Amino acid sequence: MSSSLAPRVVIVSRHSELEELLDRHGTRAAAGYFLKQRKRSLDEVQVRHDALEAALISVSAAIPASWRRGSVSRADLSRFLFGPEDIVVAVGPDGLVANVAKYLSGQPVLGVDPEPGRNAGVLVPLRAGQVAGLLPAVQAGRAAVQRRTMAMATLDDGQRITGLNEIFFGHTSHQSARYALSTPDGRRERQSSSGVIAGTGTGATGWCASIARERASSPALPAPEQAELAWFVREAWPSPATGVTLTAGLVESGRRLELTSEGEQLVCFADGIEDDRLTLAFGQRVAIEVAPTHLSLVTA
Repeated sequence: MSSSLAPRVVIVSRHSELEELLDRHGTRAAAGYFLKQRKRSLDEVQVRHDALEAALISVSAAIPASWRRGSVSRADLSRFLFGPEDIVVAVGPDGLVANVAKYLSGQPVLGVDPEPGRNAGVLVPLRAGQVAGLLPAVQAGRAAVQRRTMAMATLDDGQRITGLNEIFFGHTSHQSARYALSTPDGRRERQSSSGVIAGTGTGATGWCASIARERASSPALPAPEQAELAWFVREAWPSPATGVTLTAGLVESGRRLELTSEGEQLVCFADGIEDDRLTLAFGQRVAIEVAPTHLSLVTA
């Protein structure tokens, strides 16, 4: 990384459960009463909040005094402008890294787990105490970085979204969606289903894995760094007008899965962020493929 400006470290976080409870209930007493009715304790929530706060303080202190810094909450990611040479530090659960990845274009990401042992740690393999030693190495291009494949959905009008785990296509209310599916090898079928999932190797440990386990036959799920997507049709419905033969497959780099809307209120969104979505009108087409960008995850 090279720039005439001092490096900028952007810390990404999300509200703790305690903060969300206080936003909803107003006071600690009210939040405590709410939890007590559900056989939970405010003390438990406080411990988790304190762990997050401690990690954030440690990460902030690790940034060299001469470097620039910024911070953004998960809720504000869609409105935050990342610079091409930013170093991003995501402090939270694995899903936070997926949330921020779609707004980046290759910037290095340090995933910090504030609660080791509670999160899977796949995307947040680091501890807050490691950040001080890693930042200079990242700036100098000496840190170990894993390039994780991302997925991209593009509408025929040019709108697009990207995702680290998976892209969902279906009805906005999750009722049956009607569409025409065209596979990368040119086969086509009109379908009615609960939607289509196209996932990366990172997403292969989540939603796609759950679907694959329930199938008698399933394509081999890709590895995180493999430039390939696995796609699945959810609960395809057979009828005189719709088929169920094309329900799973792979999308290799340079090829695409195409879906043409045959109804209204069909949407595409990535990594479970339904508010940031593409909306298809009748007859509109969306192409799902391996994204040209990737997640640069710092591993050590």
